[in-house]
Amino acid sequence: MRTFLSKMKIPLVYMFLFCGMIISASAQNSLNVSGVVTDSNGESLPGVNISIKGTSQGVVTGINGGYQIEVPDGDAVLVFSFIGFQVQEIPVDNRNEINVTLEEDLELIDEVVVIGYGSVARKDVTTAVSSVSVDDVDERPMVSAAQAIQGKAAGVNVYKPSGEPGAGMVVRVRGATSFNGSNDPLYVVDGVPVDNIDFLSPMDIANIQILKDASSAAIYGSRAANGVVLISTKKAGEGAKVAANFQYGVNQVANQIESLNAAQYKELMDELRPGAIPAGTTDRTDWFDEVYGTGITENYQIQVSDGNEKSNYFISGGYLKEKGVISSAFFKRYNFRSNVESQVRDWLKFGINVSYSDNTSNGITTGQGSNRGGVVLSVINLPTSARIKNPETGLYNRVFFGQNITNPIEAIENEKNNENKENRLIATGNATITFLPDLNLKSSLTLDRRNGTITGFTPVVHGPDRDDWGYGWDTRNTNTLLIFDNVLTYKKTFAQSHNVEAMAGTSWTDSRWSQSYINGSHYRNNSIQTLNVANKIAWDNTGSTASEWGLMSMFGRLAYNFESKYLLTFNVRQDGSSKLHPDHRWGTFPSASAAWRISSENFMQNLTWLDDLKIRGGWGQTGNQSGVGDYAYLQRYNITRQAWFETGQEDALPLISQANLRTSDLTWETTTQLNIGLDATLFNNRVVLAMDYYEKLTSDMLMNVSLPAGAAAASNIVRNEGEMENRGFEFSVDSRNFTGIFNWSTNFNMSFNSNELKSLELQQVYYDAETTDAFHQTRIVRNEPGRPLGGFYGYISDGVDPETGELMYRDINEDGKVTASDKTYIGDPNPDFIYGLTNSFSYKGFSLNVFLQGAVGNDIFNASKGDIMGMYDLKNQSTEVLRRWRTPGQITDIPKAGYNLQPSSFFIEDGSYLRIKDVTLSYNFEGNFLNRLGISKLQPYVTASNLYTFTDYSGMDPEVNQWGNSGAVQGIDWGTYPHSKTFLFGLNVEF
Repeated sequence: MRTFLSKMKIPLVYMFLFCGMIISASAQNSLNVSGVVTDSNGESLPGVNISIKGTSQGVVTGINGGYQIEVPDGDAVLVFSFIGFQVQEIPVDNRNEINVTLEEDLELIDEVVVIGYGSVARKDVTTAVSSVSVDDVDERPMVSAAQAIQGKAAGVNVYKPSGEPGAGMVVRVRGATSFNGSNDPLYVVDGVPVDNIDFLSPMDIANIQILKDASSAAIYGSRAANGVVLISTKKAGEGAKVAANFQYGVNQVANQIESLNAAQYKELMDELRPGAIPAGTTDRTDWFDEVYGTGITENYQIQVSDGNEKSNYFISGGYLKEKGVISSAFFKRYNFRSNVESQVRDWLKFGINVSYSDNTSNGITTGQGSNRGGVVLSVINLPTSARIKNPETGLYNRVFFGQNITNPIEAIENEKNNENKENRLIATGNATITFLPDLNLKSSLTLDRRNGTITGFTPVVHGPDRDDWGYGWDTRNTNTLLIFDNVLTYKKTFAQSHNVEAMAGTSWTDSRWSQSYINGSHYRNNSIQTLNVANKIAWDNTGSTASEWGLMSMFGRLAYNFESKYLLTFNVRQDGSSKLHPDHRWGTFPSASAAWRISSENFMQNLTWLDDLKIRGGWGQTGNQSGVGDYAYLQRYNITRQAWFETGQEDALPLISQANLRTSDLTWETTTQLNIGLDATLFNNRVVLAMDYYEKLTSDMLMNVSLPAGAAAASNIVRNEGEMENRGFEFSVDSRNFTGIFNWSTNFNMSFNSNELKSLELQQVYYDAETTDAFHQTRIVRNEPGRPLGGFYGYISDGVDPETGELMYRDINEDGKVTASDKTYIGDPNPDFIYGLTNSFSYKGFSLNVFLQGAVGNDIFNASKGDIMGMYDLKNQSTEVLRRWRTPGQITDIPKAGYNLQPSSFFIEDGSYLRIKDVTLSYNFEGNFLNRLGISKLQPYVTASNLYTFTDYSGMDPEVNQWGNSGAVQGIDWGTYPHSKTFLFGLNVEF
């Protein structure tokens, strides 16, 4: 606790100084207005916002609904607003007392929803669109904007496969649709398609809409097979406003795995390899305490906006730093955004949207592709009797009792020299020409420029057992993307009943990417770490590469509704991609949807408890090209440099070999989706329901197929083959349980999805995911038709034989022996369903928000157990092995030391979990003192994230996948960076 308070002391002092030292002058010639705000039942309403129209000055009603505000003159207009109630504007008219009754807003279905290249009233939506609330974004410790979606939208599975600072989020909209390609949704930020949203500050977001079915996403055609996430950033309203948010948090490992002490380790090793460990060993090093510490999160954001009827601007900037619980891991981001709009003429409107971000990150060595599980597992595998450094040489120990294990302290020190930097500029200029009140043309030109640099250095270390000369590397890449869009929109209402919208547009995209890479070794010392000091520059691993691709698109939409009762929408898009064969590069992606508002029919009018009921259905096709490279259909070659400097090789030329087989019929991967949904609003808008059933079939999957040895000079070919299916049901409900002095609202959503790989052609079985050395290079994932993606493959373990202590493996084919033919599917990483529950409470000035999130039915392959419970070599083990079998007749679930270790159901665990994701408590200060200072909002808050996780999983965290964003490999834990428990203190201020 003392450590915690000491780390909080400085930022808390600044926070309270900020709250207490604001000085301003009050207005002189003014009028003091007071009153009480109530609802239609006469109950007082605390927390109502009251502002002077055209200014940033405002107050909030108190506990009994009372308020007091100073207005500049008697002609001012007061604006009363409160969530769930209709906004009222009331002229002061030189009155000193104004009491107001707010009416509940029963027309929330008229809320405008952003869709592809346009918007529509929620009541007129005919497709599956989820809106994500961002009301609490500025009170949660968010690094990625994708975190705002987790657990908030039905049919959308969001998880963070690693707790590493800045680690990307995995987002799946209605399951995985591609085997080799990307399963990420298309992100569209302020109308601009982007590949990720790491550059975006969550506090700049105004709203998020997710297009889940093909009838809504088909307008984005070739890139919408995985759904579309539409993000709109904040813009200015009328009046000047300054908003600031300050956050400071501490992070700690949520779950520790204990390792054996020196005596327990010695006892285990005596069973496994008698005499390997000398007697008298004692505990010297607590590796967990040496490696893990307290992480720090700092986030400072400021926003300035102003506007009037003609023009407005919104400017924001911020700095975020996340230091991991492992000291070398960090993520930093500087962000800037400017949104400017100007109505220069009645018929002409200009807009400029500029976003800049600068990210720097560094991680640690973890399981996949690293040295035996990396830093995370080495904390457990290192004997506590071992020293960090050799006392004689002063060098880090690398060999422990003859065992080569990563020294985590040395690894952390070395990795502090590594950095991954990227800066990104997205600038959009747009103009809207209004030809007629119902007809306009919007043209926009976007530049998306990214520059990335990856650098690193391992130091020079010489000693009796090593001769490291130092190694440095530098990789730089630049990507420039140009997008030119033109959208013509016509909206008209005929005879006050027939509503028609027609939209047509074109989009042109050009992308150019280049990369250069260099590395060298043999440094004189560690004082200068640039590559200029490397005496040997690699001649066979240094070079440059470049590529480009383009996309041309034409699209259109026709929508009709009769009195918002009968609704029809048709979309079509045609895309041509340079990545595909010229004879097959154009794809057409149509969709159609319809809705019937049953509640508008005469026979439904007597159901007073039913506000709105709508049935909708849709069909459509979307595409995907992300699974292939920029020149996938062409014949490509490998170039191998020769050692020209060796004797006899002075005239040697590079060797050229065939890299792949040409694909003359390469075309789009296509997903066809059917969706049936129901929307209902009940009890005077107190309950809002949404339900959807869908079927998705992906055909012509873009696959990287391995060819049999000797079949061709090349080893693989990219081609269209195979089908995959997803079926699911999703449900969400929003309710306002209590309103008045005490408010309680709830959001709950649940999603079911079933995935199946339906067919493959050339290659019927794909193996993947090689993990711990304990499995002798065996791959533990097998994908084949008739199964969901990512199935775990191995032996079925029937427990520990009480007589021998061996794991008993099932003889499936009953041939009297256990061989590779007895392997079978032993686990499924896909959850049966996912869910999220948010409860928001407010009483007087206090607000409490509790967000729960979880998954049920997913299996995890705990590959880490092979290293921390395998008991096959001299590595230290977890305390779980204290329950190992030792004597005949003993009943236990842990086998003996030196058991026959195979990938089996012994490593499969239930990954279901319920997590208390975020709990936020805040308080809104009010009073005349703040009013005189011009402060309209002063809200300190505290948030606890990852507070507790209910799970039977024995690893450090069930929200895990060492293979990150892969669709074919999921749910594997092998030395994965653990998630952290965070306690965050923050302050929101508005002027």
